[in-house]
Amino acid sequence: MRRLTLGLVLLLICGAVSAKQIKPAIKSATKPATAHAVGAAEKSAGKAAPKGPPAKMLFGAVTAPAPLAARAIGSYARGCLAGGVSLPISGPDWQVMRLSRNRNWGTPQLLDYLERLASDTRALDGWPGLLIGDMAQPRGGPMITGHSSHQIGLDADVWLTPMPDHILTRQEREDITATSMLKDPFTVDPKVWTPLHTKLIKRAASYPQVSRIFVHPAIKKMLCQQAGKDRAWLGKVRPWWGHYYHFHIRLKCPPGMTGCEDQKPPSGDDGCGTELANWFTMLRSAELAAARPTTPGAPPLPKKPPLTLGDLPKECMTVLSSGGGGPVIAPDGTVPAALNAVAGKDAGPPEPHLDPEALAALKAQMSKSKPKSKSAPTAAAATSASAGDAAPTPASASTPASASTVGPDSTQSIPAAQASPAAPSVPLPHRKSQ
Repeated sequence: MRRLTLGLVLLLICGAVSAKQIKPAIKSATKPATAHAVGAAEKSAGKAAPKGPPAKMLFGAVTAPAPLAARAIGSYARGCLAGGVSLPISGPDWQVMRLSRNRNWGTPQLLDYLERLASDTRALDGWPGLLIGDMAQPRGGPMITGHSSHQIGLDADVWLTPMPDHILTRQEREDITATSMLKDPFTVDPKVWTPLHTKLIKRAASYPQVSRIFVHPAIKKMLCQQAGKDRAWLGKVRPWWGHYYHFHIRLKCPPGMTGCEDQKPPSGDDGCGTELANWFTMLRSAELAAARPTTPGAPPLPKKPPLTLGDLPKECMTVLSSGGGGPVIAPDGTVPAALNAVAGKDAGPPEPHLDPEALAALKAQMSKSKPKSKSAPTAAAATSASAGDAAPTPASASTPASASTVGPDSTQSIPAAQASPAAPSVPLPHRKSQ
């Protein structure tokens, strides 16, 4: 009798727990996710809430900013954006690309910076105008495609392609492909790169609110060669995987903005010595790894699990649900609206690779060098490096000490280049008086 009674009690407890796990999934199919709904399970036994959909699905489905005071919350690769502001898609000195992504959002400080940079580079350096790539989503957070940074409204990508002399149509902004600056995996193409590119990046790095500028190692090498005597700005320009058709701007946390987590400041040197040489060693190793055939039946490389809402600062739950604009979660755990982002095209052409003859020469060179310490990135890092935008290598012996602390922590796949359709010429708007 005692065992029967104990069995009934356990059955009732299990049934109650099961009901608590099923109920939110059913409810979320018809109502937006709220701070109460997302955190309901946290009240049971003092344990964390069920992980639920990845945070990138939730933040990627929101189309409007949180109606809160503007604030960057958390770190560049683990945070969100309150009170986001959208950069106008066309200005006198800039145009926003890939409008379907809805990623032209940031803090007011980022918008002020981009507008000033666009004006200064045109007026002072002769650059035709900026083509702006990804900034942040309306409420920041992880993205369903592309970066793992750009989460708090202080990052922006700027194409190294000059702005055309007319306003691009919405379709052109989806179809035009940015121009690669590389001749091969290790060399900038002298037919494409100009002194104006150097001036553009120098100008971008010159403002005190800038924390870092990320470029491909080959571009960093070119900047080191063209910098001249004024080299102070080079310390902010850091090499990183994949930035061969755009550069990535990262601002410091604005003064007094609580909850915003800055990166450790750069070391202070120009980065043109040992660090850059180490990056080229990694580039060569990555090129060899990318050309290595896969082993049939080999297990897939382990992937880092996506961030969940519980991995982000607690304030991000309020940001996500504020104003009733939270995403709707389907019964299967997906967020339908976020899936639309998958259909968008990425910005750049494929990263160049060596032809068979050059690859054979590289293999011979690497086999003779026999470095004392391991410098080759992991297979996963090599694959990412060959595939896209700033794919980070893990912090290990394969990464320069400074590189492991300065990277943008972002990944982005690159589609085949697409031709740009012709468009009628439309005059650019005039800049309003400041």
